[in-house]
Amino acid sequence: MVFDVEFIADVLGGYPRSARLRKALRKLEEEGEAGLAEVQRVVYEDMLVVVGVQLGAGMYSVVDGMLDWHDPLRPFAEAWRGVYIDGLLRWFDNNFFYRIPVFVEEPDPKRFVLAPRVKTLRSILPDWARIRVVVPGPYTFTKLSKNRTGRNDRELMEIIARLLAEEVRRAVEAGASVVQVDEPMFADVDAKPDEASEAVEAVNIVFKAAGNAETRLAIPYNVPSPDIYERILDVKAKTIILDFVDAFERGLKLVREKGVGGHELGAGVIEARNIYIEPYERFASQLNAIKSVYRGDRLLVTTSAWLDLIPFHYAVEKTRILGHYTTRYASAGAR
Repeated sequence: MVFDVEFIADVLGGYPRSARLRKALRKLEEEGEAGLAEVQRVVYEDMLVVVGVQLGAGMYSVVDGMLDWHDPLRPFAEAWRGVYIDGLLRWFDNNFFYRIPVFVEEPDPKRFVLAPRVKTLRSILPDWARIRVVVPGPYTFTKLSKNRTGRNDRELMEIIARLLAEEVRRAVEAGASVVQVDEPMFADVDAKPDEASEAVEAVNIVFKAAGNAETRLAIPYNVPSPDIYERILDVKAKTIILDFVDAFERGLKLVREKGVGGHELGAGVIEARNIYIEPYERFASQLNAIKSVYRGDRLLVTTSAWLDLIPFHYAVEKTRILGHYTTRYASAGAR
């Protein structure tokens, strides 16, 4: 059987810390600056491991694992003036917490987060390897922060979008070829259509800075409501990634009834939030169903979320399974 759909695979984002890295971080807390060099060494060595795992599993692009990030917002908030970090809140419905960014004046960058990381990866990877950077979406960033700037949230969201756009521009200039924006707030039960339209405008500011890089909008943890999804289809991204693990039938219905608006589809079908390995038959059955309602030429197969919520060795195994299952499915004729 000849396929009319190309299948590619990628993990959605970050990886968990290894036991060795956690030990080094505890030592840093105890010894202060004296332990910093060891943490940096372990982060670098573990980054090489996760990059190697992705390449070995046949991923379309690689991320550096974001092993030194405490949460997806904090690296950027700490790199901007006019922002400080407050207490802890739960990250959506996960057993994971983030520090709340508090914006007290219009933020501007003290330093840039992504470009130095891309340069490090580019220096060790072969030319053919695609580097992907992942940034939090301006809508999610704004909603999960406290705004004490005197500006309204829409104005702050646009400012954040422009800061993230500069991050993306510099990352692409440094060698990134895939840019992913994560907007889980689009799938939040309290998301409003008018806000979603404004949020898409802000996200498009970020994507415009990506130049010739491939662009993706990822929506983990849930499936957007139909009225929100209709707004999302205006996004200027090549690919829209939906989480099919948490609400498979709703995701399927969304694609069947609303289509993908000329975008390519990314399907999160490998569960990222538990340690269990899905049987291949279930994976293939889900892809068959998705393929039956999707009319695009290429389908991105991915995890339902970042892999940072499970132990390190399970994250490695999930990566391998993702690559193996996708290759097997593509070569077996969707069976």
